[in-house]
Amino acid sequence: MKLWVNGGLHDAETALVSVLDHGLTVGDGIFETVKAVRGETFALTLHLERLTRSALGLGLPAPDLDEVRRGCAAVLEANPMELGRLRITYTGGLSPLGSERGDAGPSLVVALGETGRRADSTAVITVPWTRNERGALTGLKTTSYAENVVALARAREQGASEALFGNTVGRLCEGTGSNVFVVVDGQLLTPPVSSGCLAGITRALAVEWTDAQEADLPLDVLDSAEEIFLTSTLRDVQAVHRVDGRELSPAPGPITAKAMRIFDERAAADADPRLG
Repeated sequence: MKLWVNGGLHDAETALVSVLDHGLTVGDGIFETVKAVRGETFALTLHLERLTRSALGLGLPAPDLDEVRRGCAAVLEANPMELGRLRITYTGGLSPLGSERGDAGPSLVVALGETGRRADSTAVITVPWTRNERGALTGLKTTSYAENVVALARAREQGASEALFGNTVGRLCEGTGSNVFVVVDGQLLTPPVSSGCLAGITRALAVEWTDAQEADLPLDVLDSAEEIFLTSTLRDVQAVHRVDGRELSPAPGPITAKAMRIFDERAAADADPRLG
């Protein structure tokens, strides 16, 4: 395994950043996960645009996207695989202990891990913790992921692959690493980004390609929705067959199945789509 670290390609054993990197000490960093199929990325431009938005939102300098692309290309060439998770991590860099950021400049790491195709449907749970739709990090894809680790562990304990959050006002928000769509009275709906959810790349493409509508939804819509599905970089569109103790049948339902088919067809036709 070879990784890109701060301008060069390294073996995994020598691909090092300082133990005083602000991304490690206080979680001062951002990241993107990009799907790579036989060395070809999907929606890389959209991911890099969000990487820049997250950096600026966190107060980091805008990343050099030419360098990021060089790192991605080098890692993909050095690590051939059928289906990969390309991870771009950009942090505050070497800094003093504590919250104050140093002046050494940011760190950039690009890594690639092999993964498998997701199942067509999955089980999810809801968790009692909330997303803060008014927080300083809302809408940013940061490395401050500990609450997702805790929630996902709860899901795994209950035989599910994802945990869904409400926000502070009891609205449906998102999963630990996914966006959620529901079918209510035959309409395909998803929470707006104002709910506190991440503006997912796959979410945005699914909304545009399926004509889904954004709507403020109570968390308990999951108790009555006719269909539910998740979107994310590695899930694409994935049906939900169980939420908490409630079984949904069939899964995928007809609207979800159509969304899955449309997404697969559009993604296959354009590996670097744009929005709008």
